This record gives sequence, C-alpha cells and structure tokens, in this order.
Amino acid sequence: MFHRILRNSIVLVSLLTATLGFGQQWEVGGSLGAANYTGDVSPQFELRNFRPGGDLFVRYNLKSGFSFRAQVLGAGLAAADRNADNEFQQLRDWSFRTFLAEGSLLTEFNFLDYKESRKALNWTPYVFGGVGYTLFWPNPKTASYSNSSLVLPFGLGVKYQFKRPWSVGLEFGARKTFTDYLDNYGEEEISLDKYANGNPALKDMYYYLGIRLSYTFYKIVCP
Repeated sequence: MFHRILRNSIVLVSLLTATLGFGQQWEVGGSLGAANYTGDVSPQFELRNFRPGGDLFVRYNLKSGFSFRAQVLGAGLAAADRNADNEFQQLRDWSFRTFLAEGSLLTEFNFLDYKESRKALNWTPYVFGGVGYTLFWPNPKTASYSNSSLVLPFGLGVKYQFKRPWSVGLEFGARKTFTDYLDNYGEEEISLDKYANGNPALKDMYYYLGIRLSYTFYKIVCP
C-alpha cells in the first residue's frame, strides 16, 4: 500500500512539474523526516512516538515574499498506553499503529528578502498554513468509522539556498484534524470495558518534522 501511494505521489508531482514550464518562480522538492501524534493514547507530545515519514511538493514563489505549495505527505503514527504515567492508561494497556497519506495546499510567508537576485538574502525563516485532506489506516480497527478527515496544517521553518539552484530547509508543522479515530478511539465506545475507551472531547492531532531539499527552475537566457 505504501509503495503504491508513493509511486502515485511521484507521478503526480512529475506531471505537475512537466506542465508548469520553467522559470525561477517554480520549485520542486521533497523531505525526509518523522511524524508524531497527540490524542487519547498520548495526550501529551512524546518524543518516543516519532515515526518515519516523507513528502513531495511543488512550490510557486511570488516576489512579494509569499509562496504557494502543493504537497503530498506519507507517514506512520504509533503510541502505547504502557508508556503513560497515569494508571488509567496503564490499566487500559492499548497501543496502535496508523499509516496516513495527506494532500494539502499551503501558503508560506517569508520573513526576509528571500528572492532570486544578487542583492537578496539567500535564507529566511517562514511560517505556513493551509488546508488538506488525510486518509488513514489504523491498526487495529475495532469499529466502523470514516478513515478520512479534513486537516488544517500550520507551522514554521527555515530555508537556505546553499548552491544555486539547490536549497535545503528544516520545517515543523502541526495538523489540526476533525477526527478522533487516528488511534482507533472516538466518540463511540469501542468496548464494554470502561478502561478501553477514550475521551470523545479530545480530537487527534499529528505533527511532521522534516529536512527538505528543493530545486528551483531558472530560465535559460540565450546570448
């Protein structure tokens, strides 16, 4: 399943790149990193819950300092009650694993004069936000519920053009979801055992930290 999603994502980005044309506003790239989660099984952010992930993206850079980005992301999520500090979760003794695939449209704002010119800076911190849609496959799945959700990504990062046309960056983002089932716990009880059910008021979130590499297309000026 993961290989099929990755192959389709690469084809999508390749098709977008082929139809964009060339110019210094367009950029393609990807990242490798790790994803994390908060929800019923892990109410607090825990470093031990990081799992591998990666993304591919196409970015359009405006001269005003704004950028627009289309992105596909794939990552794993996992957590276990045995790592919790409270007795309730230890008695429940539940764990889960989830693979998710996300597509999103994002807007970035660069704080510094990050433009393609000799007088401009070649690095900048930035913030981003947007909208996306996520499909996820929890294991185990013990109830009938939707395996998809609208998500609102937001976060911050820094990018540096170390050698034209190549840039590298570091980005951390959170995803506000509208589902409580990333961890197989939700609004409906999944067990008659009171210890085996979660908090319906607590919606799940996930996070992604990635090291990014991108390539900017430049127009070739004929003499």
